Amino acid sequence: MKKLICIVLFLSPLFLYAQEPWHKSSPLDYAWKYVGNAGFSGNWANFINIAFNPADGQPYVAFQDKANSKKATVMKFDGTNWVYVGNAGFSSGVVEYTSLAFSASGEPYVAYKDNGITGKATVMKFDGTNWVDVGTEGFSAAGALGTSLAFSPSGEPYVGYCDEYFGDLATVMKFDGTNWVNVGSAGFTSHQVGFTSLAISPAGQPYLAFSSGYAYYPASVMKFNSPNWVYVGNEGFSSHIASGTSLAFGPSGEPYVAFSDRGIDYSYKATVMKFDGTNWVYVGNEGFSAGAVGFTSLAFSASGEPCVAYQDNGNSYKATVMKFNGTSWVNIGIAGFSKGRADFTSLAFSPSGEPYVAYMDYGNDTAATVLKYDSVYVGINKQQEMKFVLYPDPATDKITVESPKEVKGINLEIVNIAGQQLITHQITESKTQIDISALPSGVYFVRLTGDKAVAMGKFVKY
Repeated sequence: MKKLICIVLFLSPLFLYAQEPWHKSSPLDYAWKYVGNAGFSGNWANFINIAFNPADGQPYVAFQDKANSKKATVMKFDGTNWVYVGNAGFSSGVVEYTSLAFSASGEPYVAYKDNGITGKATVMKFDGTNWVDVGTEGFSAAGALGTSLAFSPSGEPYVGYCDEYFGDLATVMKFDGTNWVNVGSAGFTSHQVGFTSLAISPAGQPYLAFSSGYAYYPASVMKFNSPNWVYVGNEGFSSHIASGTSLAFGPSGEPYVAFSDRGIDYSYKATVMKFDGTNWVYVGNEGFSAGAVGFTSLAFSASGEPCVAYQDNGNSYKATVMKFNGTSWVNIGIAGFSKGRADFTSLAFSPSGEPYVAYMDYGNDTAATVLKYDSVYVGINKQQEMKFVLYPDPATDKITVESPKEVKGINLEIVNIAGQQLITHQITESKTQIDISALPSGVYFVRLTGDKAVAMGKFVKY
């Protein structure tokens, strides 16, 4: 009986799972995978921002492009490759604080601090052929720091920023179809502000989150209650200094803010708070990340879970994404999943619900990289069944892949749980051994593909 049990344990069949509803039940069946090539911008990319086009569902990325004199560039993933949207480096001068958003009809808009116009705010849109100015280039009264772009339900673009003309108080402007006009008073905050994050509520009210000069820069949120801007809850509601505020609305319309929280231990861990109608309350624990964080980016999953992407200082400054499952904050995939350090992490969800993270990738020459968290089985439901046996499992030095019938031209891939391809092999025999001695201990996936068939399995390396 013991021998029989051992045989069952060490011979793992690799079958097509397309017909099986349970094939995605385990978190290990998912991985962070590159969208197109890593480092696709080819050169240093700064101030990275990702968003999805509502018209075609494709991810777009805007950034400051060193390869093009630090001007603005936008690229999109066409399903196979990252391609330029219009010309690369389309702005008139150097840009900072790029912010990307889409009109309801799918036109990409980019707002930025325009150093070609003494640091003023500029917004451009892609009209299908060229990037053109929306209103006047450099429309703000003076320098605009931390530009943040959003659209109202009625289709008007809004821009929030730290306004140097008013001593670094906040200003929000909107484009009325002809001109950029102030929303309420310019410089409406009580104190100086840090980086701004603008979002429009489901009811159409603009909200602005920022770190406030009041009491050493805690987090504050204001909303436009015409004709005035008013604080949502208390000014400076966070208990400690907050940096990198990121604002988004929950499925019931409540404002949430994520930030790097100095905390009582000066740790600058990730914290998320929401306004419950009366007070700002913590979502889960204050300072829930393993270590200090940077470049916090907040977005909601299709099921309404708040998720935060950030540069994870506790994991060699790599990218990490966490979600609140209703009880606690948990990692999506592994912590620190990027190849190297990740700056300017930006999180967005695809129309089909997968989280995407764009960032400045120190593991690929500081170029732009995008990863998504998705099933490793994606695409196999379009294929026919192919049966193999994989053994031993667990394994130490070698695995054997065996087919009950003759095979020709089968491609084998072994990937880790981060979606990185580690071994490839062409299978031409019914029984093939693969050397895995160089792999670290862990869980690995094996994918076998032919012209009309596919199989998928996994094993543990000791």
